[in-house]
Amino acid sequence: MIKPETIQQIFETARIEEVIGDFVTLKKRGSNYLGLCPFHNEKTPSFSVSPSKGIYKCFGCGKAGNAVNFVIEHEHYSYPEALKYVAKKYGIDIEEEELTPEMRQELDERESMFTLNSFVSKYLNNNLLKSEEGKAVALSYLKERDFREATIEKFELGYAIDQWHDYSEHAQKNGYKKEILVKTGLSIDKGKGLIDRFRGRVIFPIHNLTGKVIGFGGRILGSEKSTAKYLNSPESEIYNKSKVLYGIYFAKNAIVKADNCYLVEGYTDVISMHQAGIENVVASSGTSLTVDQIRLIKRYTPNITILFDGDPAGIKASFRGIDLILEQGMNVKIVLFPEGEDPDSYVRSHRSSETETFIKDKAADFITFKTRLLLGETAGDPTAKALLIKEIVHSISVIPDGITRSVYIKECSAVMEVPEQTLVNELNKIFRNRFRKKTDTPRELIEDTVVAPPREEQIEFDPLQMKTHEGDLLRILLLYGDKTILMEVVEEELEQFAEKEVEVKVADYLLDDFLHEQISFEDETYNKILSEYIEIWKQGNLPTQNHFTNHPDPQIVNTVIHLLSSAYQLSENWEKNKIYVKTEDDQLKLVVMAAWMSFKSRLINKQLKEITEEIQKTDKDEADIYLLQQQFFELKKIANQIDRELKRTFTY
Repeated sequence: MIKPETIQQIFETARIEEVIGDFVTLKKRGSNYLGLCPFHNEKTPSFSVSPSKGIYKCFGCGKAGNAVNFVIEHEHYSYPEALKYVAKKYGIDIEEEELTPEMRQELDERESMFTLNSFVSKYLNNNLLKSEEGKAVALSYLKERDFREATIEKFELGYAIDQWHDYSEHAQKNGYKKEILVKTGLSIDKGKGLIDRFRGRVIFPIHNLTGKVIGFGGRILGSEKSTAKYLNSPESEIYNKSKVLYGIYFAKNAIVKADNCYLVEGYTDVISMHQAGIENVVASSGTSLTVDQIRLIKRYTPNITILFDGDPAGIKASFRGIDLILEQGMNVKIVLFPEGEDPDSYVRSHRSSETETFIKDKAADFITFKTRLLLGETAGDPTAKALLIKEIVHSISVIPDGITRSVYIKECSAVMEVPEQTLVNELNKIFRNRFRKKTDTPRELIEDTVVAPPREEQIEFDPLQMKTHEGDLLRILLLYGDKTILMEVVEEELEQFAEKEVEVKVADYLLDDFLHEQISFEDETYNKILSEYIEIWKQGNLPTQNHFTNHPDPQIVNTVIHLLSSAYQLSENWEKNKIYVKTEDDQLKLVVMAAWMSFKSRLINKQLKEITEEIQKTDKDEADIYLLQQQFFELKKIANQIDRELKRTFTY
C-alpha cells in the first residue's frame, strides 16, 4: 500500500500537461493546452488540459480527470499502477515489499500478466547476454547486424533457450501461475505441461506507450522451411496487435519533435535507425496497417513517411492501408530505397546524415508516387489506364479536406494527361455512390429496425429540478470560496439603524446560510462534495480545488472537473485591442448573490408545489388546509421578494 503522504507528493509534483503530453500532442491555447482526444475519434481538437487546475476534459466525449485518472483511463491501469507510473516519471521513490509467491497470486489477472511479461523479458535478456547458448547463437547474430550492447539493453532484446520448457518452468518456480503463462501467450498448454512458445528464438519485447512489455516477437535463427521466420504473441487482454506499433514507446517524443513519423516494416529496421540516431520511427510488425495504429501516430503528428524496400509487390499490397491514412486526414509521403536495400541495411552501410538526406530528397507524396509507379504499367493499354485513373481518384476521394483533394486532382491531371474536369466528374460520381449507400435503405428495413420510443418513455424536463442551481453554487464555492465580497449589514448604533459594508468570504456567506436553513442538495454526489467541504470549513480551513480533483473517489473527481471546466476561453486579442470584458471575478458579488437567490427561488417554488399538492388531497380537514395555506402565502411573499431582488441584481 502506498502511503498517503507519498500519494500527495505524486499529485503535487505531477504536471498534467507533461503526463498527458507523453500520449497526446498538445498545443498551447491561452492558459490551457488543446489536442485531439485519445478516447474517441475526432478531427477537430476538443480535448483541453488546464495546468493551473491540474485537470483535463474532453468537450466531445465528456471524459475528464487528473493526471493519475488519465493514466488509469488511457492505459487501463489500476489506481496503484497509475500512481507508480507517475511517480517513476518524476523520480519519486515508492517503497514496496518484495513480492512473495503468495502475494503474486493475490494480484489481479491483468497486473499479473504485466508482471510476468516483465519478469520473463529480464530473464530472456539475461539468457542473451550471459548464457553460453545465448552468446554463441543469438548475441553473435545481433552483433553481425552491428547492434551495440547499449541498443540491446535499450530495446531489452533477449533469447529463449532452445528447450521445450525453459522459461515456463523458471517462471512457475518463481510463483507465476500456469494460467497466466498461457493467457499471455508465452507458453502453450499441452495437457501434460507447458512448453515455451518462443524457444530457440531471438526475442523482441513489444512495449506499450508507458514502456510496459505487453507481448513478444521472436525470430528463429535456423533455416527450417517448415517453421515461421517470425512469431508474435497471440492476442490477449493486454496485447492487441492492431492497436500497437513496435517502438512507439521509444519514438513518441522524437515524433513530436520532428513532427513526422517514419513507418517501417520490421523490428530490426526500427532498432537500426534508432541506433543511428533517427528515433522518430515505428514498425507495423509485418501486419496490415490498421485505423487504430494510424490514430496512434496521429496523436503525435499528422505527418507519416513510409519507408519501403524496393519490392513493388509489397508496395502495391500496402496501398489500401495508405488510403486509410489519407482517410484520417493525415499527410503521407513515400520513400523507396534502392533495389535490394531496406531501412536496416541502408542505415548500416551509410552515415546517419546520409540516410536523413536520402529520406528527405526521395520523399514523394503518396498520390503522385502511386500515379507514377502504376502509370508505366499501362503504356499502350487504354483499359488499364482507365482502371488506374479510377483507382487514383478513389484514393483522392478519401481525403477529407476539399482543398487538398483539388490540388491532387490538378496534379494528377497533368501527370496522367487527362482533363481535370474528367477527374472531377469521376470524383463526384464516387461521392454520389457513397451518399446513395448511406441513404438508400429499403423502406421495409427501416420499418423493421427504426422504432420510435413510446410517448410515456420519453424524457420529460422538470422545470423545478435543482441540479443546475446546486452545481452552480458548488462551482462558486470551489472557485471563489476563499475570495472576499463586500456585504451590507445593518447595525444598531445609538438607537438608530445604519448600514455598513463588511468584507465576507464567499464560503462563509454561503455556508452560514446553508447551516442556518439546514439545506442539503438533492443530487447525491453534489451533496457528498458539499458535506466534505462543510466539514473542512468547520475546522477553520477551506478545501482547495485540488483536494477534490485529486480525490480518491473517481465520481467526485469527475463531477468537480465537469463543474470547473469551460469549453470557452476569452481570447488574448481582446485585451491587446484594449477591449476589456468583465469576468466573474470582476463582479463576484453579483455572481454569488444571483446564484444563491436563484437557488432559493427554485427551492421555494418546489416547496410551493408540494404544499399545493397537499392542499388538493381529499383527506385533509379544514384546519390542516388553513395551516398549509398560511405556509403557502408566507413562502409566496418570500418568493416574490427574491424574484424582485433577482431582477434588480441582473439589471444592476
